[in-house]
Amino acid sequence: MAFLDSLDISGSALTAHKFRLEVIAQNIANSETTTNGRAYRRKLVVLSEIPNSFQKNLRDAASRLKTENKGGVEVSGILEDENAVRLEYDPDSPFANEAGYVEKPDINTVEEMIDMMSASRAYEANVTAFNAVKRMAQKALEIGK
Repeated sequence: MAFLDSLDISGSALTAHKFRLEVIAQNIANSETTTNGRAYRRKLVVLSEIPNSFQKNLRDAASRLKTENKGGVEVSGILEDENAVRLEYDPDSPFANEAGYVEKPDINTVEEMIDMMSASRAYEANVTAFNAVKRMAQKALEIGK
């Protein structure tokens, strides 16, 4: 049943957006963290499409091989925002540089919450798509009764 392959696509997106939510939560949790004089750097998740070419599907169908790559979404990398650092004057801190400044993360929690809402909505959309395919499969099985 080829239409059930869309479950794999939605499943890969669910996994990717769950990971995105975890990274955003990590950014919020570490918005005031400085370790060994180095501020926590905001992390950004990069998502990319898992390509699903027509020619590959045609070859697989012709040879009746099951393909591992049915398309979907994957986490292609995690970037650190090197510019998300602010200097705060605190000469008494053990992490202060020679001028008395300490690196602090410059993480905007409002921006992180907006990113979290976006990832949450994308997750919900994929759950809806997953459930729609599941209902279609159930209805198709009922036709045979």
